[in-house]
Amino acid sequence: MRPSQIAAVLAGEFAAVPAGTHTPVMLWGPPGVGKSQIVAQIADRAGVPLIDVRLAQMEPTDLRGIPFRHGANVIWSVPAMLPDGARHGPRGVLFLDEITSAVPTVTAAAYQLILDRRLGEYRVPQGWAIFAAGNRHGDRGVTYQMAAPLANRFAHYEVEADLDDWIVWAHASGIDARLIAFLRFRPDLLFLFDPARYAAAFPTPRSWEYAHRALAKFERVPELLGEALNACVGAAAGLACRAYLEHLDAMPDVAAIAAGATKDMPRGLEVQYAVAAALVRHIGRLPAAAQPEATNHALEYARRFPQRELGVMLVTDLQRVLGRPLYGLEAFAAWAQEVSDLVSFERA
Repeated sequence: MRPSQIAAVLAGEFAAVPAGTHTPVMLWGPPGVGKSQIVAQIADRAGVPLIDVRLAQMEPTDLRGIPFRHGANVIWSVPAMLPDGARHGPRGVLFLDEITSAVPTVTAAAYQLILDRRLGEYRVPQGWAIFAAGNRHGDRGVTYQMAAPLANRFAHYEVEADLDDWIVWAHASGIDARLIAFLRFRPDLLFLFDPARYAAAFPTPRSWEYAHRALAKFERVPELLGEALNACVGAAAGLACRAYLEHLDAMPDVAAIAAGATKDMPRGLEVQYAVAAALVRHIGRLPAAAQPEATNHALEYARRFPQRELGVMLVTDLQRVLGRPLYGLEAFAAWAQEVSDLVSFERA
């Protein structure tokens, strides 16, 4: 499933907690696809705490607690990391990360926590959701086969990399527009993981965020930038990205395009991709009052692309950034009529 669909599932599961219909969710996927980030976003959007428990780093007693004598009995201390209504709040997300990398004795200790929401005398607060994540068997990680009793305690979803979802996230997160344009130009390089072939660095949604950081740090040091990109996303993707960046000198001023002061269209296809991504980023950062006029100019510009599909890509990304107000703009109707043979849209 796409990350946006997974996020909708998790949001629904979190909303179902007060009614008692929440089902613990297990997210499967290869490394770097964004499983942990999706869970963190759900907690952030709900304004509740997230307790991230890395089971791969634990012993059974870390989760179950340590026994100590109390009179004639032995009782178990409750680990401070587990949700506590008084300390953490009545609502939140308990995230059991790296669960498939935990040794079986640790996952066995989690059985009761996941299904019954308790460990001995300890009980998970009623308003807390339980999510888990791990790599698939064969993803070249340290993984154990999930035992059937544990697997039966979850609803299972597999997370897949999706370029459109990544672009929405990238614009919202301030990822360099040139990297967004590059991945529009080379969508095959968003995620390229081969579990049968070892590579220390390879392109994933997570490693492209690292490439963004490398570009910010080393752009002025060309001899380091290429190596830094290779270190983040692997040699093949790093070299392709560096070559793409070197062709962007002819890119027109996107601020002038948004202001309606120029209609220059660069010749190179790679530069046209870069202009489209940079224009979306520029408009998204404008004050709300200035966005309608700038978007009208962008819609006019979208009609000038020699390949109309690039104009569709530009407007689609604008819709993801601006939302429904795009449909009410003067230039939108003219653009939509012109591309009606290529695309359909809904205003709802």
